[in-house]
Amino acid sequence: TSVGGVDVNVTTSFGGVRVSSSWAKMAPLAGERLSLRQILVTWVTLYVALIEAVDRSNFKTCEQSSFCKRQRSVKPEHSPYRALLNSLEVTEKSIKLQLINEVNKVPLLLEVYGLQGNMTRIKINELIPLKPRFEVPDVLIQDPPTVPLTVIGKDESSLELGLGRDQYKLIVTSKPFRMDITTGNELLLSINSRGLMVFEHLRKRKDSYTEKISSTVSSMWNKIKNVFNSEKKDETAESEEVKTEQEPGDGDGGADSLEKPEDTDAQKESEEVEDEAGMWDETFKSHADSKPNGPSSVGLDFSLPGFEHVYGIPEHADSLKLKTTEGGDPYRLYNLDVFQYEIANPMALYGSVPVMLAHNARRTLGMFWLNAAETWVDISSNTAGKTLFGKMLDYVQGANEIPQTDVRWMSESGIIDVFVMLGPSPFDVFKQYASLTGTQALPPLFSIAYHQSRWNYNDESDVQAVDAGFDQHDIPYDVIWLDIEHTDGKRYFTWDPNKFPSPKDMLQNLASKKRKMVSIVDPHIKIDSGYKIHTAVQSKNLYVKTKDGSDYEGWCWPGSAGYPDFTNPEMRSWWASMFAYDQYEGSMENLYTWNDMNEPSVFNGPEVTMHKDTVHMDGWEHRDVHNLYAFYVQMATAEGQIQRSGGTERPFVLTRGFFSGSQRFGAVWTGDNSAEWDHLKISLPMCLSMGLTGISFCGADVGGFFKHPSTELLVRWYQAGAYQPFFRAHAHLDTPRREPWLFGDDNKLLIRAAIRQRYALLPFWYTAFYHAHRTGAPVMRPMWVEFPQDVDTFSLDEQYMLGSALLVRPVLEQNAHGVQVYLPGIGQFWYDAHTHQRHHGRQNLYVPVTLGSIPVFQRGGTIVPRKDRVRRSSSCTHDDPYTLYVALDSQNAAEGDMFVDDGHTFNFETKNEFLHRRFTFANNVLSSRSASSTGQFHSAAWLERVVIMGAPRPSSVAIKVAGGQELPLAFDHQPTPPVLTVRKPAVNVAADWTLYVR
Repeated sequence: TSVGGVDVNVTTSFGGVRVSSSWAKMAPLAGERLSLRQILVTWVTLYVALIEAVDRSNFKTCEQSSFCKRQRSVKPEHSPYRALLNSLEVTEKSIKLQLINEVNKVPLLLEVYGLQGNMTRIKINELIPLKPRFEVPDVLIQDPPTVPLTVIGKDESSLELGLGRDQYKLIVTSKPFRMDITTGNELLLSINSRGLMVFEHLRKRKDSYTEKISSTVSSMWNKIKNVFNSEKKDETAESEEVKTEQEPGDGDGGADSLEKPEDTDAQKESEEVEDEAGMWDETFKSHADSKPNGPSSVGLDFSLPGFEHVYGIPEHADSLKLKTTEGGDPYRLYNLDVFQYEIANPMALYGSVPVMLAHNARRTLGMFWLNAAETWVDISSNTAGKTLFGKMLDYVQGANEIPQTDVRWMSESGIIDVFVMLGPSPFDVFKQYASLTGTQALPPLFSIAYHQSRWNYNDESDVQAVDAGFDQHDIPYDVIWLDIEHTDGKRYFTWDPNKFPSPKDMLQNLASKKRKMVSIVDPHIKIDSGYKIHTAVQSKNLYVKTKDGSDYEGWCWPGSAGYPDFTNPEMRSWWASMFAYDQYEGSMENLYTWNDMNEPSVFNGPEVTMHKDTVHMDGWEHRDVHNLYAFYVQMATAEGQIQRSGGTERPFVLTRGFFSGSQRFGAVWTGDNSAEWDHLKISLPMCLSMGLTGISFCGADVGGFFKHPSTELLVRWYQAGAYQPFFRAHAHLDTPRREPWLFGDDNKLLIRAAIRQRYALLPFWYTAFYHAHRTGAPVMRPMWVEFPQDVDTFSLDEQYMLGSALLVRPVLEQNAHGVQVYLPGIGQFWYDAHTHQRHHGRQNLYVPVTLGSIPVFQRGGTIVPRKDRVRRSSSCTHDDPYTLYVALDSQNAAEGDMFVDDGHTFNFETKNEFLHRRFTFANNVLSSRSASSTGQFHSAAWLERVVIMGAPRPSSVAIKVAGGQELPLAFDHQPTPPVLTVRKPAVNVAADWTLYVR
């Protein structure tokens, strides 16, 4: 590319963002004239960003984030907060108490809600804020149903509440303020036990010009009063002092009346802190943050006695079990565009879910910190007896040497709004969180099949050639993707008129093979008076504003771009309308959407994102809503796809940025990874963490986005990707082409085998997603979820369960000749999914591997449905027959289920058009019955085979359909390992039937 008359051809990153070597994504259209600004920005970009990986200096540490530094400077055991117990107000839905900061006398309001499903909600806000503080909207699917709280006991120092169920209690201690949740004589969780709560109240800046004048006038008037009316002044002062002592509502002047602070040094320090650097303005590199509202951060600590393992708070490229942060930075939750991210560190990435789970052999707990501002999370290990609430723990548990995890949440703005999910099982916590933020949307069937993508397929003929290549090499796939080069000059909702002149013809060609396409639609809008999307957003006044009220402009792929305010329902509604077929010209029903760069990414912004003092609807600053931006973009896009079909078709939208509740709108991927073995390995805990926090539809770019994988790494990544929920190969513009047939016949066959395994298991995957949609249980889940009492599973990163039936241990090491697999469960049988060899739990099993091996084991006692016939796409298998794989347990029993519908509409919900079949094997009888009293669906699919692992050779096999006669069936039996294969039962998938093995 020629920039300013100079040829440029380098690989760079810009502020932590990928930039192509040809500058294809940054350069204006050929023939457009470069402005001086564009030339300067381009050259500055080249100068500052000639690096090969993430530049950490582009992203803040806690020390560089003033509120995090302030919060972390607060040390344990000196909490200034006291609960005013005489202010107790009990309502039908909640209890309310006032809290007071005894240093600065600022009153707060504590609200506690008992929620249905064994949850507790705790809110803390200013009692009388200077202006409203932001509370997160739209993430909760409803106002959570409450259960009455009861006051069990109260004295001058504490308050005891019953939390719905009799065995759960909440104890509020007055001074210092603390809350403890117990069950029976077990302390589950303590809040502010270390005294680290911080609530920075909104205030006027004391050193402002207006404040100085006001202060000067006030001082002069006081002197006049002193001279002319000293007696009256003394009476007024005395009155004011009494008023101050009683102000928070304890008019009785008793034990809870507000006292003057005893520590005058602490009071002086509190007054001085008004002027601490970073409270009223902050600079990071060349970017200034004006902070018109001043300091507004909130923080709270939680102590978890008896817990050593905590999980969640994605997105981080780190281990499944969260690490302690002592001596380093906290985990950061702040959606950012991070170029070629590093692994094994707590840096923020593209999405944020402020949910943490704690697990031990007896119980699982969850915490949901509902705050959309920049958030940091500190984690430390302790011994329960050494903390402030050790005496209470000794009292209720009789021991003080109990391991403990301490967690500290710190957010820049908003309020404290936290949900404590009391479990007690992992599946209880999943259900509790799903009741708050919703479940994973049931994806259309095609979207859980294989996707082929790169930046970029060049033109329509390239798309056609790739599509034909899959047929030529007999490799199934469902979706081909187009990155931003398909647009007319990075103008989304358009097509390049030279490269993609006939998009409908291209889409119709794919549709004839029952295949789909995904095109990218990013939320930054090219500023161009001839671009209808820009002119419409501008005319409707729907762009995010600067602090001065003008439309905010940033730099992204199109060059200068505006950023729609997706927090505004009007903006979301209009955006959704743009997906209508008559608005998005060239689109058809088989075109779906990819929302990238929606953190939002702003190349010339602080930390490659939007300035915090920009302004959204109703005057809220971007700092308040930052982590919600991508959530709203995906919400609006998904709604657009639903609306274009008249509300009948399920959407598919992939997003890079996300927040709690994003699971309701589609899929997520792990962003711009690299073709490295460590990036393959880290994709497992990254997706497992997302699944634990509600987002089941997760995957990583197969092969790695950056760099070029070795053939071994590529094969291993396909094998791993085939067993992750979202299965897409994707690559950077500067990498060599990676279609599966370009690496020699041997490797092509290995990749094809992995993809075919994915297609064979689609009935199982689809059923697992149905359960995720109904219950919130993750599709891809850590081993400890299925074996919650086995401590050896608590830290496993390299193997996992799909549903409750399949254990997957991908090969993640170069030149591997074998892998270690932990098979849990005393007396548990595990069957090799490929050889059907039976193994016993509990053991560490060494499994020899070749380049074609994918270690997968089916759990004894489960039944897995498959479709083993090879087709070109998932839709082509709609009426194909099923095979049931029955893995017997030690009692010669097994069970499983299968969900069937049309695979793409909402009819399963709106019209009850679905089948949910329950399969049970016991006493040598396999039966199929309906698991739903309401679902009905006509299907031509039938049962082709039944494979029973661990079964001895029978003398006969017969089947009986309800209302029919018993018919003999042909079968084969393999003695070693013992496998019985029953051929052609030939019963319809919707029928009730019984199969007898005699």
